[in-house]
Amino acid sequence: MDTRSELQATVDAMVQPGKGLLAADESGPTIAKRFKTIGLESTDEHRRAYRNLLLTTPGLGEFVSGVILYQETLGQKADDGTPFPQLAAANGVVPGIKVDLGKVPLALSPGDEITEGLDGLAKRFVDYKRQGARFAKWRAVYNITATLPGRAAIEANAESLARYAAICQEAGIVPIVEPEVLMDGDHTIGRCAEVTEEVLHEVFHALHRHRVVLEHILLKPSMVLAGAEHQQQSNTADIATATIRVLKRTVPAAVPGIVFLSGGQSPEEATANLDAMNRLGPLPWNLSFSYGRALQEPPLNAWRGQAGNVNEAQQALLKRARLNGAAALGKYDASMEKD
Repeated sequence: MDTRSELQATVDAMVQPGKGLLAADESGPTIAKRFKTIGLESTDEHRRAYRNLLLTTPGLGEFVSGVILYQETLGQKADDGTPFPQLAAANGVVPGIKVDLGKVPLALSPGDEITEGLDGLAKRFVDYKRQGARFAKWRAVYNITATLPGRAAIEANAESLARYAAICQEAGIVPIVEPEVLMDGDHTIGRCAEVTEEVLHEVFHALHRHRVVLEHILLKPSMVLAGAEHQQQSNTADIATATIRVLKRTVPAAVPGIVFLSGGQSPEEATANLDAMNRLGPLPWNLSFSYGRALQEPPLNAWRGQAGNVNEAQQALLKRARLNGAAALGKYDASMEKD
């Protein structure tokens, strides 16, 4: 299969109506923080057992078309010895890998950050692909204040995202492009919309410069909403309207899928907001989810590191996946939370 056909086959498998992605790509410090909420130490075996729980959930492939793994997870095995990427694929879930190496302060730009990890990325893809990864993810982060992000940060992060996406496609790996405008701060929804629009314009200009084929990427943006510390929190209708307006202004129709990050929203909020956006259709792209905490919080709380709780935890994950699958079709209703 040539590279273009390979990319198309992966996109077709990932972008399916009523399905989204499970983000299970927490770095070491992040998963340790998650485990701390349930009083569990982050050991190799605890992390493996938890990811085994997620990936062996019966019926997950009905609502989840892809899973983003961390480098450690890509090499781990299920209880029966099956490598996790193979286990995911056998359940109809495309395995992918987070490839950025995290964010650092952007030099001479106080308050702004840049993501690292481009050096050696093409070589790393040889190993990732051999282990079964078919797509990748790179996250750029933008802090909002009255003056941030600065122009240098907007341009530098767009350039990194585009270079990453080009390296992905050359390797036959579908890139998920993730420009996250953070919800930390006391900014208004209007300020968030302004920044998100500027960020997305710059990202797509950079993708075009680097000859990235838009039909073979997924965009993973943040929703447009007021900062977490703003006195007036955004309601679902306002978030949906503002987000779709910005996306229509910035994202070409050639992009097959947009999968939102939840960015600190509660599981219920993330589901309701996705549903409200899909009700504003028809839209030029498939609009779905790529949630981490908003999918994982209920199963993590149900599991609490106890083998006897695995079934209950898997049911909690399946329920959230099912509700988000409904939201991706604009068919979610809050009453479904009680089922």
